[in-house]
Amino acid sequence: MSIEDDLKGRFRNEYHKGLINLTYTTKQLGYEFFLSLKKHGIAEQQYNVLRILRGFRSQAPLTIGFIKERMLDKDSDVSRIVDRLFEKGLLTRKENSEDRRQKSVEITSKGLLLLDSMFECEKRADTLLSNLNETEVRELNRLLDKIRNNTTN
Repeated sequence: MSIEDDLKGRFRNEYHKGLINLTYTTKQLGYEFFLSLKKHGIAEQQYNVLRILRGFRSQAPLTIGFIKERMLDKDSDVSRIVDRLFEKGLLTRKENSEDRRQKSVEITSKGLLLLDSMFECEKRADTLLSNLNETEVRELNRLLDKIRNNTTN
């Protein structure tokens, strides 16, 4: 179905249509992923923090700043997310003895088990683009990188 049919609207030009289409599609895919995460009682930003902690486990403990640099949502309040994950027992959090404002964070075995149990969410996320072949996905990634590079100048 076309974006015009989905939104029952018209657009000023192809650039306007492309931006609205990108935004609408991103929100639609994000909602699908949100539903998968909700089954595990975890928010997308919390999931992102846990994935970062698991991915950089060999460099643990990690600082809040290190985590923030790698977050998908750069406006995230990582300290608050870490607090919530700590309350759930999914990570450990310790004050840095040299700088009490700094926190050292590590994923716990409970956090790793949660991520393991969420593998189906990850596989489901992979299928959200399954109507594209690998060449089309590479082209999509190239175009998205090109768009993003234009916004950081």
